[in-house]
Amino acid sequence: MDFSSYQRLTFERQARVLRVTIDAGKLNAVDFEMHEELARVFPELQRDPDSDLIVLTGAGRAFCAGGDMEWFQSMIDDTALFRGIANDAKRIVNGLLELEKPIVCRLNGAAAGLGASIALLCDVIIADETARIGDPHVKVGLVAGDGGAVIWPQLIGFARAKEMLLTGDLLLASEAAAMGLINHAVPAAELDAKVDEIVGKILGNPRWAVRWTKTAVNLVLRDIANRVMDAAIAYEVSSNATSDRQEAVSAFVEKRAPVFTGE
Repeated sequence: MDFSSYQRLTFERQARVLRVTIDAGKLNAVDFEMHEELARVFPELQRDPDSDLIVLTGAGRAFCAGGDMEWFQSMIDDTALFRGIANDAKRIVNGLLELEKPIVCRLNGAAAGLGASIALLCDVIIADETARIGDPHVKVGLVAGDGGAVIWPQLIGFARAKEMLLTGDLLLASEAAAMGLINHAVPAAELDAKVDEIVGKILGNPRWAVRWTKTAVNLVLRDIANRVMDAAIAYEVSSNATSDRQEAVSAFVEKRAPVFTGE
């Protein structure tokens, strides 16, 4: 399959493993182009005849540090732009959950917001122990509608998930592994070796047994996503139109403490 049309993602084949790298500069922050590419890539990976396993990682020192502030501001200025990406937000989550091929996340650095959702929706997450992961949607005035409300409670339970989603705090990967949010946190020098170890174990098993086992396990997650995503995205779109949303983005850009009014 030809992936040459992608601008924010790069692809490298290693036998039957396809390595997909989020490569957009600026800590691999999400913009319109990346959001659209993430919405279409996972169904295309499913159709790729030359791969049996996907490794998803980030270029540079971040995995994906959430939304780009200029992108955020453009959707505050024109709220129709935010409504326009709502369907793609569902496609990203559903695409990951419907992908039959196993997908291993090589979490090389910070994963925040949508970046964290994408990482956590992978099948096995292996991180640099110093990487940080969290869903700070609330800190930028948004509802955690693009997957956070779906996957966090399933991984660490509702009490801890709500604490993380309502505070917007980030965890060290070592902390995330200890609570079961991710699978492994290792020193940076050992990251590739650990990824290779897990990839080798998975590929050592029969292809269809692996794919259909993953598919069976994900049926429950797909059902949860179908019940949660429409409402979560609708709430997120609504939160984008609040005054506190603008204040959160302005404060971040101006590197000052926000002053929220509750409006």
